[in-house]
Formats: sequence, structure tokens, C-alpha cells
Amino acid sequence: MYTILGVIAKPLGMLLSLLYGFLHNYGLTIIIFTLIVKLCLYPLYIKQTKSTARMAEVQPKMQALQRKYANDKETLNIKMAELYKEEKFNPMGGCLPMLIQMPIIMGLFALLRNPMQYISDDSNMIFAFHESFAWIADLSQPDRWILPIIAGVATFISFSMTQALSGGGDANNQMAGMTKMMKYIFPIMILWMARSFPSGLALYWAVSQIMQIGFNIHLSTVRKKMKREAEEKRLMEKAKKK
Repeated sequence: MYTILGVIAKPLGMLLSLLYGFLHNYGLTIIIFTLIVKLCLYPLYIKQTKSTARMAEVQPKMQALQRKYANDKETLNIKMAELYKEEKFNPMGGCLPMLIQMPIIMGLFALLRNPMQYISDDSNMIFAFHESFAWIADLSQPDRWILPIIAGVATFISFSMTQALSGGGDANNQMAGMTKMMKYIFPIMILWMARSFPSGLALYWAVSQIMQIGFNIHLSTVRKKMKREAEEKRLMEKAKKK
């Protein structure tokens, strides 16, 4: 696990150390570090949102084919492939951004939980991990309530917005129920874990989720624009047929 995470955590540790060399404040360094990483991931969020929107557009045609060829799986697969080609839609398009994000998130988690493990001994950050920031006396130690509560609330808002953005309500009843349950369970888990993890890691997560809320507001606008354009295209095609 160290080797796998180290491939990502090591260069992230170099970036963290580089930023600290300019800022000389570990708490502020984590905030700027989080902003940079999230902004680098932003194109993936855009791609995922566009893929989800396209899925919503293609879904009725997919369901029609599934009903028509319910008893002929081979023909169904052929027709589905033809539909994807015709609509220029990749069903894996929404998964790829998430697959890319996960190892990065895991590397960040490993770095900020055990920074000494991934930052060289000659770094000027050796004592930085124990610095104070705002009300936190030592960023290497857990903050029992304030930061975990901020992280938990931000996670709840972010998760709820992401769920609405991805059209979670369109899923089947069982999946919708599980997603709704996770909306409450996941933030509680984050709050509980943040109470035992170093404050630096909890600070990263809180800032990350607050940024995600901002992203979701923008992505919601992008999604609405795409739906409007798709509707206009549909009406134009309908008018041409007449």
C-alpha cells in the first residue's frame, strides 16, 4: 500500500513543501494546497457532469430498446452499441473521472495523515506539522469538535448537491433509498473520523468540501444550459421532420 500511495503522495508532498517554503504557515499552506488540487480536478468534474447529462438524454431511447428486445439480449447489445455510436455517447464517460480522482484522493489522505512519511527529512517542514492555526493549537493533533463539525456539515451539503446534480432521484427505489441513507451516514462518518485524525487532514477535507459546494453551484448551471440546448435541438429536429 505504501508503494502504491507513495507514487501519488510523494509528488503531492513536494508541492506541499514548496508552498510552505513561500507561505511559512502550515494551515494556510494546506488551504492553498487544497485549492490547487481541486482546481486541477475541476475538468474531471465538468466531464462527469456532461456525461451524466448525456445519460439523461439517451436514457429514454435506451429504455425503449430494453423493452423492445427484452427477450433477445444479443440483438439488444447490438442495438445499444448502435445507439451509443449514433448519439456519440460513451457509457463509461461518467466513471472515468471518478476512477482518476480516487487514487489522487487516497494519496492526499495518506500524505496529510502521515506527512513525515512522504516528505524528505531535509525539508523545512519538519516542525511545521505542529504549528497552530486559528483556534487549533497543533495541526498534527485532532480537533475534537469545531473542525469535524464544519467538515461534516460541508460534506452533507456537498453530497446532497452532488446527488441532486447526478439525478439520484431517477434511480430505482432500492438505489434511491441507499443513496438517501448515505447522504446522512457519510457526513456522520466524516465527523467521527475527523475527531481522531490530524487537524491538518480535517482542514483539507473541510476546505475541499466547501470548494465542492461552489463547484456544484457552477456545475448545476452547466447542467441546466446543456438541458436547454438539448431541448432546443430536439425541437429543431422535430420541426424538420414536419
